[in-house]
Amino acid sequence: MHFKLITAFVDDRKTEAVAEAAREAGATGITVVSSARGEGLVPGKTFLGLSLEEQRDVLLLVVEEHLARHVLETICEVGEFDSVPGRGIAIQTDVEDAVGVSHQVDELKAVVEEEL
Repeated sequence: MHFKLITAFVDDRKTEAVAEAAREAGATGITVVSSARGEGLVPGKTFLGLSLEEQRDVLLLVVEEHLARHVLETICEVGEFDSVPGRGIAIQTDVEDAVGVSHQVDELKAVVEEEL
């Protein structure tokens, strides 16, 4: 079984909704790294050295490759990445190897077979 890593940088007000939608779309687990900061095309605003930008959360999802595109599109839709500038981004990368996922493989086999 092959996996993809989806990394999503999400407006922290959308984290719970995006995580729930990703699970409904087929993600079997999510790691959330809270309070990340980043800049897009326009540098962030500051006041007396303090950032005025909203915080981001980084969501990491290891997803079975046949489910990955659907999960990615769901994250984009729920997070409003394409409809609201600066709301967030998500990327998908290949996972060459993974350990600690064997307990999920049996459960995923049935789900992936239905998809194919």
